[in-house]
Amino acid sequence: MDRKAELSRKTAETDVWLKLDVDGSGRYAAETGIGFFDHMLTLLSKHSLMDLEIKAKGDLDVDAHHTVEDVGIVFGQALKQALGGKESIKRYGSASVPMDEALAMVSVDLGGRPYLVFNVKFSGELAGSIETGLIEEFFRAVSVNAGMNIHINVPYGSNNHHICEAIFKAFGRALDEASRTDSRVKGVMSTKGVL
Repeated sequence: MDRKAELSRKTAETDVWLKLDVDGSGRYAAETGIGFFDHMLTLLSKHSLMDLEIKAKGDLDVDAHHTVEDVGIVFGQALKQALGGKESIKRYGSASVPMDEALAMVSVDLGGRPYLVFNVKFSGELAGSIETGLIEEFFRAVSVNAGMNIHINVPYGSNNHHICEAIFKAFGRALDEASRTDSRVKGVMSTKGVL
């Protein structure tokens, strides 16, 4: 099965193009106009082992909100499309990743039910050049548009850059585990018979 997707989304605020290969090797190219966000997206790609190309133009003269959220929307939609009927995937994935003083623990469920739990306390309003609140907005957009349950917990950490790095790496690794196929799974991983 070819688990790939290529999507575009254009609004009055943003223009996003994204290409995703779930069964890649972690190759990435992110151009959103927001350096810190590009850095986080490359971490997601590298640690999920998914190939990811993103080109986004947004109203950065206003702020980064629309660009970050809309990239999350398109990434979620692409992931949902690439996984198709989700036959034989493991469905669940969890990862804990340390980054110096910070620890992020992320669990995901690709079961079709969107829900985000985001237990993260940042030490200030900015992470790199973007507002820390946009990190939660990105993952909410991914959750809703991919139809996935995402739990992000950071029990400790003081450097916002390190906290974000740990989150995106852990999310990538959890997503890699959840999206892997297992030949023992016949159909989908649900007693309902559908995801």
